[in-house]
Amino acid sequence: MNSRTRIKVCGLTRAQDVDAAVAAGVDAIGLVFYPRSRRLVSIEQARALRQRVPAFVCVTALFVDAAANDVQAVLNEVGPDLLQFHGAESAAFCNQFGVRYLKAFRVGAPGQDTAPTLAARCLEYPQAAGWLFDSYSSGYGGSGQRFDLSLLTQVPREPDRPAVVLSGGLTAESVGSAVAVCRPFGVDVSSGVESGPGLKDGARIFAFVHAVALADDRRTLK
Repeated sequence: MNSRTRIKVCGLTRAQDVDAAVAAGVDAIGLVFYPRSRRLVSIEQARALRQRVPAFVCVTALFVDAAANDVQAVLNEVGPDLLQFHGAESAAFCNQFGVRYLKAFRVGAPGQDTAPTLAARCLEYPQAAGWLFDSYSSGYGGSGQRFDLSLLTQVPREPDRPAVVLSGGLTAESVGSAVAVCRPFGVDVSSGVESGPGLKDGARIFAFVHAVALADDRRTLK
């Protein structure tokens, strides 16, 4: 059983926010390369932010239906540890870069709005390092909206399957119950630790990390 829930803070845009996330003890940070996102960073910004991240903290690059050349440019110039695909990318597209990746699923979207159809969609990406579950909204992440966790009940959870990562409207107030119900390998937060789009709040990051730790402690004691 996973004894500690890993934590990723996504959509960082400022050096002080990277520093706050690292100080709080997160396992990963996410940089967004989706042009329509309010958390978009340029390659130059991303390179500077990436240089602030110490060893043992993972840097993830997020894309939504990007061209392969754009993904490769980020790999070459920024050097992320992990890719994250949030659009309709095929497994073949995701696999072509030879880099470990998360495949995100917008829970509640057409074709992903029942437990069986969502599970079937996940199985199209067996080589992913993780399956990330986010809320279905007009955007791609950072909406602050939650989804029905019961839709994850048929997602395969065997040790040889991709890790389950929970996202979608998580906050310090809600993440504990979500961890207790879903028991994910990791959680991913963006808007839930912000004072504004792309502006992370250090106190909220610390509160979120603390809430996850408390949830893990309760789970261990059961």
